Amino acid sequence: MAIGVIATLKIQEGKNADFEQAFQGLAEKVNANESGCVFYALHRSKSDPQEYKVLEQYATEADLAAHGQTEYFQEANKALATLVAAAPHIELLDAV
Repeated sequence: MAIGVIATLKIQEGKNADFEQAFQGLAEKVNANESGCVFYALHRSKSDPQEYKVLEQYATEADLAAHGQTEYFQEANKALATLVAAAPHIELLDAV
C-alpha cells in the first residue's frame, strides 16, 4: 500500500528564497533517483508565506525509509535546518 507524507515547515523571515532554492535542488534529486517516490512537491501557504508543505507519496514504506537514508537527503536536511523557524510537523497517511 502506498504511503503519503505531509511535512509542514515554518521558515524564518527573509529566508524564503534560500529555502525554495535549496529545496528545489533536493526535489530534483529525489524525483530523478527514487523510483519508489510517486511525487515530491513543495507548496507555499496562501495565508502564511512562512509556511510550506511538502506533499509526498511513496509506493511502499520501505521506499519512504530509503528516501530518508539517501546521502543527498541528509545533506539537504543540514542546509534546510538553518532556514527553518521550528521543527517540521510530519503527518503519515495511508493511500486509499
